[in-house]
Amino acid sequence: MKSSPPDRIGIDLGGTKIEAVRLSPTGEIRYRHRCATPHGDYDRIIDVLTEVVEMAQLSFPDLEPATVGIGAPGARSHKTGMIKNSNTTVINGKNLPEDLEQACGYPIRIANDADCFTLSEAIDGAGAGQAVVFGVILGTGVGGGICIDQKLTPGVNSIAGEWGHNPMPLDRLNSAITLPLTRGRDCYCGQRDCIETWLSGPGVAASYAEMTGKSLTAKQIFDPVGPKATTQMVFDIYCELAALALSTVINVIDPACIVLGGGVSNTDHLASAIQKRLLHYVFSDQVDTQVMAAHHGDASGVRGAAWLW
Repeated sequence: MKSSPPDRIGIDLGGTKIEAVRLSPTGEIRYRHRCATPHGDYDRIIDVLTEVVEMAQLSFPDLEPATVGIGAPGARSHKTGMIKNSNTTVINGKNLPEDLEQACGYPIRIANDADCFTLSEAIDGAGAGQAVVFGVILGTGVGGGICIDQKLTPGVNSIAGEWGHNPMPLDRLNSAITLPLTRGRDCYCGQRDCIETWLSGPGVAASYAEMTGKSLTAKQIFDPVGPKATTQMVFDIYCELAALALSTVINVIDPACIVLGGGVSNTDHLASAIQKRLLHYVFSDQVDTQVMAAHHGDASGVRGAAWLW
């Protein structure tokens, strides 16, 4: 008799928290756990991750061991196996999956957190059943991932989908739109006017601060009970820039759907407002690509880590 497939454990390693889930073979959450991420101490991170894996395994001791996947910021170098480009800087230059395998004794698969988000939404989320899905993270940073036929496409440099560090093509902005903001925003990557500097949460805050002289977070700015007039202007500019930036993705990979995730994506009506602006920028007489909110919300990343197996 053929045995049923094992459960899957997914772990989302964030800058401030670690989240773990255990999924049944059909995707139901059997177990969930959250704890703080140790700050600035790589060895302690490995210790905590090991404890998290063991707790998830022991949550159903009568079942065979579950597979283990991790989503983390940054990418794993094909050349060295080390983590690179992570904003959780203490893991850069470390072979995280190998170190965790040695500590916990289970095989580990790892992927970028935006890739995990995309995989989750492509398998059983907003993009389920679609051939090409582009997942978008709009949060502290801007990232993305590509799934084709429910499989991640990381690329030979492990950076497929990293549209946040493409330049924002401001010269192609709809001529009917006035941009009351200064160009030339510095990005931590060393370039200027990366898409991330305009569409991330800090980018929204920078736009609002320049327009009003006041300091608020993106969540405060886009709050439904926030300051209306200026908020609407910032929102309209944001959606125009998002449509402009996403048109460059559509022109290249032509996805069936674009799924929005991250804190900024929780803004009401964001997906539909971007959708209606795409036609002006996409190289086509129609745009069938659908812009959608994530089905699994904040759980998409950790679920996608589980689906790495």
